[in-house]
Amino acid sequence: MFQATRQWLAFWYTTVTAVLLLLFAGSFYWYVQSTLIERVDDTLGHVVEIVERSLVVDESLLDPQQARRSLEASFRDDPSTLEDDHIDLEWFGPQGTLIWSTVPGGIPAPLLTEGSLHTARIAPGYWLRQFTEPIVAGGKLLGYLRVSHPWFEVSKPTRQLIRDLSLWVVAGLTGVGAIGWMLSGLAMQPIRQSYQQLKQFTADASHELRSPLASIQTAVQVALADSQLDADTRQRWQMVERLCLRLGRLVDDLLFLARHDSGMVPFQPRCCALDALLLQVVEELQGLANQKQIRLQLDIAAPESGTEPSPAQVDPFGFWGDEDQLARLFTNLIENALLHTPPQGEVQVRLEQRLRSGSPELVVRVQDTGPGIPPQALPHVFDRFYRADPARSGDPGRLSGSGLGLAIVRSIAQQHQGQVQVESKLGQGSSFEVILPQRQLEICTPERV
Repeated sequence: MFQATRQWLAFWYTTVTAVLLLLFAGSFYWYVQSTLIERVDDTLGHVVEIVERSLVVDESLLDPQQARRSLEASFRDDPSTLEDDHIDLEWFGPQGTLIWSTVPGGIPAPLLTEGSLHTARIAPGYWLRQFTEPIVAGGKLLGYLRVSHPWFEVSKPTRQLIRDLSLWVVAGLTGVGAIGWMLSGLAMQPIRQSYQQLKQFTADASHELRSPLASIQTAVQVALADSQLDADTRQRWQMVERLCLRLGRLVDDLLFLARHDSGMVPFQPRCCALDALLLQVVEELQGLANQKQIRLQLDIAAPESGTEPSPAQVDPFGFWGDEDQLARLFTNLIENALLHTPPQGEVQVRLEQRLRSGSPELVVRVQDTGPGIPPQALPHVFDRFYRADPARSGDPGRLSGSGLGLAIVRSIAQQHQGQVQVESKLGQGSSFEVILPQRQLEICTPERV
């Protein structure tokens, strides 16, 4: 429980930090890329202004030869700006025909006159940022001046920035994950200590309560042995005896769970016959079933073909487990079914061996004909001290148990590497299924009397 909570804490520490780091890295990348693009665009606009000031803007630019000589002259006047920034110039006529270019043959990109700034793909992996300016004089279009700048001055730094940010984010998340694991461990220490103290208190209190309860029960039995008691007094002493027994059962359950949680319950697995164990439990509870006028029946199914681990001749219902704990598991489960089954009802106990993914397992199903469990209560039936509507029991006038029986069932099943499943429909009863894996090394042949 604490390990899972620590893992979730570390996971959320890392997740929140990852979101913040990704937001920061994305914002920083966007800022750097926007700054680089803005710098390139400002450079293109500045070059266009310089070229326009150096040109004689008149109708002579309509003559291709005159336009070429004028542009070449302006380029020779100050070529440093173009060469330092790797900028290329192109002049197009009013119809979009290339007249002059600093690149032999011109740049293989279509002339776009609708938008002044755009990015053009020249070759695979090579892009240009272009600025197209229409030149107008006296209301007459003389041509188009296009300025191009290599895009790698934006893409190359941004690619490097992505690599650097990725490395920093991974390194940061690794460090945060390690620190989060350490901090979650520190945060869980006081909770773990409080929980251990609570479990120890529960175990100590339950243990200390057993002695006075035994004394009370002895005194009650002595009082009931008096043959001169009147009927009213005897009835009161019998009520005290019932309450004492009920409180003793609650103390025993609390003590078992407290010791089980702290690992103090001895787990002594041995080869036992699960069918014989169930037969004993059903025989012990047959008196309670008869008292409540409930039909309690045990059905042991024949092993399916192929489930026995041939060629060894072994008992199909042999199981390595703690016989005392298994007896308590099935006793609690069948008692719970009898408690919630009305008179004239039926509780069916079935034992079978079946295969799952090629491995044999033993399945014990306890099905009753009670009123069923509400769907909203199904996820909580194995919680400690949880009790559904008292109307689910056969006697609506009293509460249905202490709420620890099914918690003990699940604890014992998990200790045997098994699981407990429940299905229920209102008005049709409930079915509890205990699944115990019968591993190849655990299959045994118990001694039968």
